[in-house]
Amino acid sequence: MSTRGVTSGASAPLGATVLPSGVNFSVFSKHAILLELLLFDDEQATQPTRIIPLDADRHRTYHYWHVFVPGLRPGQVYAYRAHGTYDPDRGLWFDPEKVLLDPYGLAVAVPETYDRWAAARPGDNVAVGMKSVVADPGRYNWEGDLPLERPFTETVIYELHVGGFTRHPSAGVASEKRGTYAGLIEKIPYLKDLGVTAVELLPVFQFDAQDCPPGKTNYWGYAPVSFFAPHQAYSSQKNALAALEEFRDMVKALHRAGLEVILDVVFNHTTEGGRTGPTLCYRGLANEFYYILDKDKSRYADYTGCGNTLNANQSIVRRLIQDSLRYWVSQMHVDGFRFDLASILSRDEDGHVLPNPPVLWDIESDPLLAGTKLIAEAWDAAGLYQVGSFIGDRWQEWNGRFRDDVRRFLKGEKGSVSGVAARILGSPDIYAHKEREAEQSINFVTCHDGFTLNDLVSYDRKHNEANGESNRDGSDYNLSWNCGVEGPTDDATVEALRNRQAKNFFALELLSAGTPMLLMGDEVRRTQKGNNNPYCQDSDISWFDWSLLERHADMHRFVKELNRFRRRPDVVAEMAAPSLNELLRRAPIEWHGVLLKRPDWSDHSHSLAFTLRSWRAHVLLHGMLNAYWELLSFELPPVPAGPGWRRWINTALESPGDICPWQSAPVVTQATYVVQPRSVVLLVCGSFPQWNDSNEESIQ
Repeated sequence: MSTRGVTSGASAPLGATVLPSGVNFSVFSKHAILLELLLFDDEQATQPTRIIPLDADRHRTYHYWHVFVPGLRPGQVYAYRAHGTYDPDRGLWFDPEKVLLDPYGLAVAVPETYDRWAAARPGDNVAVGMKSVVADPGRYNWEGDLPLERPFTETVIYELHVGGFTRHPSAGVASEKRGTYAGLIEKIPYLKDLGVTAVELLPVFQFDAQDCPPGKTNYWGYAPVSFFAPHQAYSSQKNALAALEEFRDMVKALHRAGLEVILDVVFNHTTEGGRTGPTLCYRGLANEFYYILDKDKSRYADYTGCGNTLNANQSIVRRLIQDSLRYWVSQMHVDGFRFDLASILSRDEDGHVLPNPPVLWDIESDPLLAGTKLIAEAWDAAGLYQVGSFIGDRWQEWNGRFRDDVRRFLKGEKGSVSGVAARILGSPDIYAHKEREAEQSINFVTCHDGFTLNDLVSYDRKHNEANGESNRDGSDYNLSWNCGVEGPTDDATVEALRNRQAKNFFALELLSAGTPMLLMGDEVRRTQKGNNNPYCQDSDISWFDWSLLERHADMHRFVKELNRFRRRPDVVAEMAAPSLNELLRRAPIEWHGVLLKRPDWSDHSHSLAFTLRSWRAHVLLHGMLNAYWELLSFELPPVPAGPGWRRWINTALESPGDICPWQSAPVVTQATYVVQPRSVVLLVCGSFPQWNDSNEESIQ
């Protein structure tokens, strides 16, 4: 042990702070009696080259342990050991044989010999444990880059997995860049061409890939071990500081292309799990502060389904969460956050739901985060469901009812017509009471958790056998329909129906009021082979197969055209009402059935039509939704003088007839329109730029 040149240091800021002559370290631990700072030569070192004991007399202020070590620079690998009482019955889990990460560490080194379970067994794990790495975030040249702060009215979100987006051999990127931040950079032209405006990245905070069944990999990343460090394995150079730089390169490149970066963040639990889990960081420093404990303090309250629950409204954890968010905005330039199981942040130290959770108001009212997108998954794994009632004035919400009601309607379930009507309108039954903007509702049909869109129309049941849990994992409530055959088929009729159903889903999602979110690969009918819970599948089950782009070019084109419509300046302006209620007042909608002005809201109805007059662009839209298994003839409303209705979308037609540019869309001359079984038709009437009358054919 050596203390040469070491001074007491300062308690603030927390973490490892690079100063001109060395590094200041500070960490919170109320009940420790001694801390040790371990310094390592490199990321693969199995033993520390220097151990600096921190005694309470010199190196502790209040509950903060601190030390200044001269001569250290960015890239220094370090960890802590905490000495204290091991008494799980009191919530104390100190184990001086375990190396601990810095909760505020900006980079994490994962040695090739890393062994998660060595941190759960008795004995020293220094040779196989994760360590923190000193970083200086101020060194990066952002070249004038800043978060984009795009309005939600202009936003189309694309949920993707950094690894899975380019890991497939068909991705066309160099092998060393597959599954990395650098690989994603190479695919920015694809995202731009698709017409999305923001990428929502599945967790990129450093997570434990070994937190999964034996022989599997934690692929999704909902196993955080750090709330500041970018995931090291997503670096093409596979080292801690390179991950920090490469992540920023990716953000800067996405911004240059006009694409925002939203992070899926997990502030509800950590990878340390329950009482049999490993001691990696928080448990070994201040277990009773970081986690919600049961009355039996040796056990953890589990509102997450992952073994533990962060004590988010405890002051130390509140500060950690807010400091993390501020860091990712100010130093990493991200544009927003989607909060996994956000309702857990409403719970107090006993797990009770608070009417005004301090941590959520901290986030909402933070001036540094004022222009940042905040999206809540407004439920948790213990049954708390807050869609439509989530706290605050800024949070957008994943609208699970949009997903379910649209699935029910297109599947053909009874009693589903009124539900889909409300979702098209931006869900006023859920959100109108708040007088919020229409975009408060994040509309999605699929996301990482569940079937892909292709599998939603190809499987009646989940097929998760590859996960190794005898198909017990994953939800049994999918509201899916296989169109007559379970799984892949060569039957052209079934395949055509699946394609039509997928386009129906896209049409309803991208044309409804709210903020649309698409799942990676749905636009080319990516399949997970019926697996609705591939959290542990770092394989072609989860990866984006780029060969599908050619195979399903018609679907890709259909989504591109819808996104192009969604981003039209007149459409954006149309949505820019001060509230959803005001939008519905300015652009009233008239409902119909197969007969004009006679909508059928009964349980046995499977069809709906509507006429919408825009309040800015002087355009009429007439939509006809047929979820019935037979064709239906719909009466058409009369239109003002002019060329009449034009067929914009008909999902029953082959490409390019399925969606047409407005100015060249075929004219409809009949007083009725026959809508094929299980299809969506949208007609348009109005004055359009570059109107092309050369294609005014009579069509059905």
